[in-house]
Amino acid sequence: MSAFSAIGEERDVDQNEYTPGIEPQATWCPGCGDFGVLKALKGAMADLGKDPEEILLVTGIGCSGKLSSYFESYGYHSIHGRSLPVARAAKLANPELEVVAAGGDGDGYGIGGNHFMHTARENHDMTYIVFNNEIFGLTKGQTSPTSPKGHESKTQPHGSAKDPIRPLSLALTSGASFVARTAAVNPNQAKEIIKEAIDHDGFSHIDFLTQCPTWNKDARQYVPYTDIQQSEDHDFDITDRREASEAMYEAESALYEGEVLTGRFYKEGNRHSYGQEKRELGEMPETPLAERYFDDDYEWERSYDLLARHK
Repeated sequence: MSAFSAIGEERDVDQNEYTPGIEPQATWCPGCGDFGVLKALKGAMADLGKDPEEILLVTGIGCSGKLSSYFESYGYHSIHGRSLPVARAAKLANPELEVVAAGGDGDGYGIGGNHFMHTARENHDMTYIVFNNEIFGLTKGQTSPTSPKGHESKTQPHGSAKDPIRPLSLALTSGASFVARTAAVNPNQAKEIIKEAIDHDGFSHIDFLTQCPTWNKDARQYVPYTDIQQSEDHDFDITDRREASEAMYEAESALYEGEVLTGRFYKEGNRHSYGQEKRELGEMPETPLAERYFDDDYEWERSYDLLARHK
């Protein structure tokens, strides 16, 4: 028995199946990079043959938070910075569910930064897409954790005195087992990276560059870009942590100098996800918790029955 009847079924999925009937047309500003994320996500899920009922899309607050409204699947619109703990709980309760979390750079690297660090460290099996437009968009243009030093905004009228966060490096040092960067202006690469992130067993982090033409007019459109996998100038082993770290540092520094480096930066194999570790330790049941809601004969345990008494 499966908690969702669609899980495990193999069939061809049309990309239009991910377009909801209630809000089929996204209402982001014209020219917003968020459209690129939605298109790439739909294309990736269709290529992977994922039924909409197999997918849970958890979003935070901000322009990126509307992604779950414009994508037909199970969805959960959480509060600011809290998409990851919700996504983690869902994945632990039903490991067969394809869980994708999404949020903006302020949502994910600022308000939810603590959750980002520990979700990566624990290597939860999910994909986390961060819409990085270097600004707080929905709240009308405040400086965000990825805004460049000197950027003038409502909250920093004389220019930001802070260096921007390095999201790729943060993901790597925190423990993410798949780290990539793509951009809305590179839809084909974006789709392929999302597919690889979803296929990866473990925590996949995608820093998705999304231009904001309304509140961050000083930001580039992230073109021209360089695909590091197709460039002889950026040849490194994405399975080597040291080489990946150096490549990430270069990409993060170059971004604010006008050079956009995108692609896969790190991929770690043969590492168990958090759920796998817990099941091997016997601290999680083999039968998903979600299944129990569909079994009227199941005898529920109490937490004190599952845990050994403190000695």
